[in-house]
Amino acid sequence: MVPHLTTALNGPLLDLERRFLAAMPNIEHWFRRQWLDHTAPFYTSVDLRNSGFKLAPVDTNLFPGGFNNLNPDFLPLCVQAMQGTVEKICPEARGVLLIPENHTRNMFYLQNVAQLVTILRQAGMRVRIGSLLPEITAPTEIQLPSGSVLKLEPLVRRGNRLGLEDFDPCVVLLNNDLSAGVPDILKNLEQAVYPPLAAGWHARRKSQHFAAYDRVANDFAQMLSIDPWLINPYFDTCNQINFHERIGEECLAAKVDSVLQKMRLKYAEYGVKHDPFVIVKADAGTYGMGIMTVKDASEITGLNRKQRNKMAVVKEGMEVSDVLVQEGVYTFENINEAVAEPVVYMIDHSVVGGFYRVHTGRGVDENLNAPGMQFVPLAFESCCTLPNPDRGPDDTPNRFYAYGVVARLALLAASLELEALEE
Repeated sequence: MVPHLTTALNGPLLDLERRFLAAMPNIEHWFRRQWLDHTAPFYTSVDLRNSGFKLAPVDTNLFPGGFNNLNPDFLPLCVQAMQGTVEKICPEARGVLLIPENHTRNMFYLQNVAQLVTILRQAGMRVRIGSLLPEITAPTEIQLPSGSVLKLEPLVRRGNRLGLEDFDPCVVLLNNDLSAGVPDILKNLEQAVYPPLAAGWHARRKSQHFAAYDRVANDFAQMLSIDPWLINPYFDTCNQINFHERIGEECLAAKVDSVLQKMRLKYAEYGVKHDPFVIVKADAGTYGMGIMTVKDASEITGLNRKQRNKMAVVKEGMEVSDVLVQEGVYTFENINEAVAEPVVYMIDHSVVGGFYRVHTGRGVDENLNAPGMQFVPLAFESCCTLPNPDRGPDDTPNRFYAYGVVARLALLAASLELEALEE
């Protein structure tokens, strides 16, 4: 069964879910048309926020690192989706070389890698793990808490092909977001590389993603005759920021104020009584680094040294110069009185599961992707996410149908984003 949730089930969200359910055939037909024209990313995870009056994506990850947090019941869905995906890109399916992040001690992440290996193997692939770590000079086994063993092996490049000493794969699968740039060993390969190198955080920007999402959400909202704001957070950007030197604070404060003003108008239109807030975060990067909640523009010019240091650097020690100012979306879902937000996982254009990110130390207006977070797998009475339009929006699978719709809109935006990056 689904974990017991306490959710603000009021106003437009229930109406939105009813519209989704009533229009399900049209929605699915609309998505099918989109996938005829656009190629979905290899795999994707989308962080959603459900405020009761709004359901929107706030982050889209093209190198998802939490497959181990999915409900085991969803493994057949993952395998089926993976089979279809790999058959499209490598019909011979001779082998897949999986390149993970440069972690050897982060057991949570390594269990994700092990689960990816399981999915690929059950989908009929030969899969080996090649490490970018310079200290991995020989096959190295890592014992996981689950009892399984992960073997990392040194990469070997022969001309324009990448593999291992005795392994020549047809596909290179990255589970490394390339925050620090593209290593030379990955450049100019003749094999297919998924996701493409351009999807890494050295090139990708969240603002480009949400600009693409604007187009997708507007098209979808027009088709469904809804206000696109109900599924789309406002955003703006501020470039050439230097938090250490306090350069760009005026620009950032002005952008924060602009987004808050637009939010106030919408809150008044929908009778929302809560205070609007924005999330200021690095325009590139992941792991929940470089993020802060702001309720008034004056907070930007009043940051203390500790706050500026926290915002100045993200993963791999990369300096932050561009920031995204994103409408904050409250999350009024909680599990056992802890604040929760849904994360939906997709392989190709199939929803294959998800989980709740839960944090006992964070509030409804804060980033939950932070140390201390826990994960509660989404579960269903049966391994199926298809809704029943004859039952209410809060019926078990129906709530998750709405999640799947909005997550796939973000997925479509990611495909448009990648098309633009690869032009």
